[in-house]
Amino acid sequence: MVKLAAKCILAGDPAVGKTALAQIFRSDGAQFQKNYTLTTGVDLVVKTVPVPDTADSVELFILDSAGKELFSEMLDKLWESPSVLCLVYDVTNEQSFTNCSKWLEKARSQIPGITLPGVLGNKTDLAGRRAVESAQARAWALSQGLECFETSVKEMINYEAPFHSLAKQFHHLYQEKLEVFQALV
Repeated sequence: MVKLAAKCILAGDPAVGKTALAQIFRSDGAQFQKNYTLTTGVDLVVKTVPVPDTADSVELFILDSAGKELFSEMLDKLWESPSVLCLVYDVTNEQSFTNCSKWLEKARSQIPGITLPGVLGNKTDLAGRRAVESAQARAWALSQGLECFETSVKEMINYEAPFHSLAKQFHHLYQEKLEVFQALV
């Protein structure tokens, strides 16, 4: 049984549901707040995620960062050496989807030349006012090497899936590195 630790960057524009997603995940669906204050810096959420089909787990240290500080020095320090990335956008806000490219570029610039496992998630609470179609988001995510998830914290739909995927991806990279190391010994 192996317990790994992964630094997870939760990124996206302001008011796209990052904090709600992190909080509902941490509380296993028990804590949905209707009113959130905008994150002004960074909140830390820690949760251990079991890796399916193994006895292993990944402890995710989720850095929920304020969306308005895309290029601040504070984020540069906190974002150093991320293990995994969770991008979030709101399906009713096309600009929040477009800006995911900038968030992804910023995260990847922290570890040049290294694969950064990631997911693209969204807030579908107001799907009736959707501006970004699911197929468009999936196609972009695939082109960037990311998995894509439709989530709704409000409706309690699929809110765990992005984090379980990240844990599984991180564990897979660990296994690959372990195999390379064992082949050298």
